[in-house]
Amino acid sequence: MRYYNFGIDFKYLLVNERDKLFGININTVGFQPIPPDTIYPSTDHPKSYYFYPCKGRILTEYQILYISKGKGTFTSESTKKTNIMKGQIILLFPGQWHTYCPSNDTGWNEYYIGFEGPIIDDLVKNEFISPNNQILDVGVNEEFVTLYSKAIQVAKNERKTDQQYLAGIVLHLLGMVISYSQNKTIELNNSGEIIERAKIIMNENIHRQINIQEIATNLGTSYSWFRKEFKEYTGFAPAQYFQELKLRKAKELLTETNLSIKEVAYELDFSSYEYFLSFFKKKVGVTPSEYRG
Repeated sequence: MRYYNFGIDFKYLLVNERDKLFGININTVGFQPIPPDTIYPSTDHPKSYYFYPCKGRILTEYQILYISKGKGTFTSESTKKTNIMKGQIILLFPGQWHTYCPSNDTGWNEYYIGFEGPIIDDLVKNEFISPNNQILDVGVNEEFVTLYSKAIQVAKNERKTDQQYLAGIVLHLLGMVISYSQNKTIELNNSGEIIERAKIIMNENIHRQINIQEIATNLGTSYSWFRKEFKEYTGFAPAQYFQELKLRKAKELLTETNLSIKEVAYELDFSSYEYFLSFFKKKVGVTPSEYRG
């Protein structure tokens, strides 16, 4: 039996001027199963979206494509021809030539959603997503299928505020794509366990000073590799992460204990009381006594 071979299902949406003020507007969402040895893409799509795989196309919007089954290829201005497998995301960018198609041998199941707006432009500007990294591994995951299916359902309702509902789904999808793809890379590099061990060491030694290079050595890695992988995994450099742990603990001690501010500084082994005051004010925006209230 073939599973997930449901019929093509898509919706193109109208966007009014108020919808555009929200910061994200959705133009299309859909699902199409492509069996082996089938003409691709479907001729049911509007001319502005239809393309011949041998020629490619240029869109005026962003799209997130999720391949849940099968395999194929993808090529763009910034990405050489690459094999696509199930469990991968393809990110499309406005104004960029690209082409893709499923393999004749396997076909594929393709979910997609197209959108635009200044919120997404800012995400690209700040390199959360990039046309230089368009193929992301997220794995075969029911959550993605559920979100796309919900988006199709919402789009077909055609209610007044559905654009805002769909915008939330797009942000949810993007957040999952970024998180899952980065974690997938870390798993492949086999570095996740090392970083988690380092985080435990930091948590268990929060009441003293630590030497980051010693941690790297004790974990059997070079400092340069450790620092790079740690930041990739957590978003913080190791020393910065340790500072954030101390800050979080300081807030906890200030609000949940009767320790004096000097005792809090001593408890967390800050180099001096004065340094603790300046560090806390710089990070939180208020003094420890003001924070305690």
